[in-house]
Amino acid sequence: YGGYSQKSGDGSKKESYVCLHLGLTDYRTFVGTNLTPSWEKFLVASEDDPTQCRHTSSPLGNGAIVETSDQKIVLLQRSNNVGEFPGHFVFPGGHPEPEEVGIETHEYCKGSKDSELVNKKVSQEMFESIIREVVEEIGVPATSLSDPLFIGISRRVLNVRPAIFFFIKCSLESKEIHQLYSKAQDGYESTQLYTVSMIEVEHMTSKMPGCHQGGFALYKLMVEALKKN
Repeated sequence: YGGYSQKSGDGSKKESYVCLHLGLTDYRTFVGTNLTPSWEKFLVASEDDPTQCRHTSSPLGNGAIVETSDQKIVLLQRSNNVGEFPGHFVFPGGHPEPEEVGIETHEYCKGSKDSELVNKKVSQEMFESIIREVVEEIGVPATSLSDPLFIGISRRVLNVRPAIFFFIKCSLESKEIHQLYSKAQDGYESTQLYTVSMIEVEHMTSKMPGCHQGGFALYKLMVEALKKN
């Protein structure tokens, strides 16, 4: 993740849209920059986030605030065996996969005539990947989920890792989701699923990774904006 820009639509489309500036990284680079104990040494003095973090790997994670049909929010407690933030509370998520759109090397797009097509595929993967993560992590069928709504990007203070957040409605009740969770494909990454109220999430944020705290703050902004409309 190398930052974003906000642009206005062309012609009859007056809606603004967000353009993400993305590159390609790998796990080895991530371990050697963001995850090293001396990660702060990679930062450049700048008020501009992309400039400040230009020497870090900063893989773009994703997360979803999933709202059940009985107005609860889905949270997971991470396993104690995972590498990052064991035992912490998180929203379902993971990260987009470059391989899903055929990108496997850094040279893929250099001089490519169909870069516009690649951009569309990458954009589509942003939305498809979060649905995959939710399905795999909590076990609900994709048909029970609404189209993801992009609500913003959050970045941890610790190791400056960014994550893109979405809001998704689920047509199932909390009880049904709890039953499906036991058979989730990626259930080993977490030890427990919670369906809680917005106030309860507020009390659990102190044991969330910073980017997920930011994701919840983005969700609250969305809720406030909808009330005003």
